[in-house]
Amino acid sequence: MKPSIWLTLLLGVLTAVGPVSTDMYLPAFPLIEADFGGRAGGAQITLAAWFIGLAFGQITQGSLSDRFGRRAPLIFGTSLYALASVGCALAPGLWWFSIWRALAAIGGSASMVVPRAVVRDLTDGHEAARLLSRLMLVMGVVPILAPAAGGAVLAVAGWRLIFWIAAVYGGICTLLVWRFLPDTLAQSRRIRLGPIGLLGRYAAIAREPRFITNALCGGFAMAGLFAYLGGSPAAYISQYHITPAHYGMLFGMNAAGFIFAAQVNARLLPRFGTDRVLDTAIAVAALATMVLTLDAFTGWGRVPGLAAPLFCYLAALGFLMPTTTVGALSRHAAQAASASALMGTGQFVLGALFSTAVGLINDGTARPMALLMLAGGAGALLTNRFRPRG
Repeated sequence: MKPSIWLTLLLGVLTAVGPVSTDMYLPAFPLIEADFGGRAGGAQITLAAWFIGLAFGQITQGSLSDRFGRRAPLIFGTSLYALASVGCALAPGLWWFSIWRALAAIGGSASMVVPRAVVRDLTDGHEAARLLSRLMLVMGVVPILAPAAGGAVLAVAGWRLIFWIAAVYGGICTLLVWRFLPDTLAQSRRIRLGPIGLLGRYAAIAREPRFITNALCGGFAMAGLFAYLGGSPAAYISQYHITPAHYGMLFGMNAAGFIFAAQVNARLLPRFGTDRVLDTAIAVAALATMVLTLDAFTGWGRVPGLAAPLFCYLAALGFLMPTTTVGALSRHAAQAASASALMGTGQFVLGALFSTAVGLINDGTARPMALLMLAGGAGALLTNRFRPRG
């Protein structure tokens, strides 16, 4: 069954829950810290809470989706996300805000795990890579618009309105799933396992070399992205005094590079093959982090010196992420949601570690972000050496 354009659009809308929740409030970091009386870098802890919730949520959503089908976990998850976003909007302090963020992530994780499983239910190989690239195009509008929209909200209202908007978005997603999403997992393919059986399945998936190497390549690259998400407000807004609106424009430029690369990736894979495309993308990402670190510690390029390597890194991820996702899931058709969840959990555990580290070593400059992105690029480069070919 080839997915219709409407199903592709719906999956894109659902997948965009992540960028809405991650990117839209980034320009508000200084205001959140001031409102809650926290130290500089305190807002990054709320981002880490989001990533921790995503890690826990994805590992549970995968097994739920393989057991109960694709629709029910999505309806429950998007509903929880909407309610927890209301909690964020009403939070009286940083720790309550972080708790609500973690709960929103547990619910929102369904929108990250299940769409990838639906893709694997319906397609495989280059067709799956093309569909994932199209999903990135659909969801890519959100990373471009979200920070700019967040900056626009901050210009006329407080940061809490951002989370009221997220709550409305979650409610719309719930209605769309209930009304339009078919369940692509037949009853005969649903898996009923107890806790021991689930742990055994995850262990078996993790031992498969193609899965673990592709997942780690993508995970380290994503960890660098999370360091960028947590550290770029300090680098641009605190160090160089960029306005939230201009920060949103720079963020959107990088997101546009990611989207464009993801679409080019769909055309290059059939021509050059997975290995060649992935090797090149990882090398470019690693080189970009080296240049970024040099600029962060010397200051020679100022804002353009940060923006150029960040753009190259995000563009490399546009090639890297869909390709590693297809590679990791290619041998797990019978347990696509569980494999997707395990991959996502690993990525967001790394993301939580990297974003927490950015907050802990924050010094109001780009240096913490650059060092952690360099570590992510090096991890992806090293892991790629062990990835099975062909």
